[in-house]
Amino acid sequence: MDANLLTPLFTLLGTLVGALVTFAVNRQQFKHHIQALQQQYKTEYMAEETARHFLSHKSFTDRSFDVLKKHLGGFEDDELRKILVRAGAVRTYREDEGEWWYLLSRMNERIEKLQQRA
Repeated sequence: MDANLLTPLFTLLGTLVGALVTFAVNRQQFKHHIQALQQQYKTEYMAEETARHFLSHKSFTDRSFDVLKKHLGGFEDDELRKILVRAGAVRTYREDEGEWWYLLSRMNERIEKLQQRA
């Protein structure tokens, strides 16, 4: 082959290999960084997962704040409210002045249940 053609071909090949190696290293570093952050904030992360679990129950779209507080112990009231908001929950008040929470993603299901009761 012509030397004038080999030089750009090898340059291109070297650039592609370098780009692939850089991509693989950066991807691995990103995964490690995410895992380190999850470990650092594990309490908050797991509290959000637990809140989503309780608010995703088949039979109950709404949960009282007292029930959530009982199962997610160790948090101040306002801190627990922040966790619930991060988990995707919305607060509402009932006629008995109780504070209730439900997942925003389950709003349609909640509306259907309320319409059935009426």
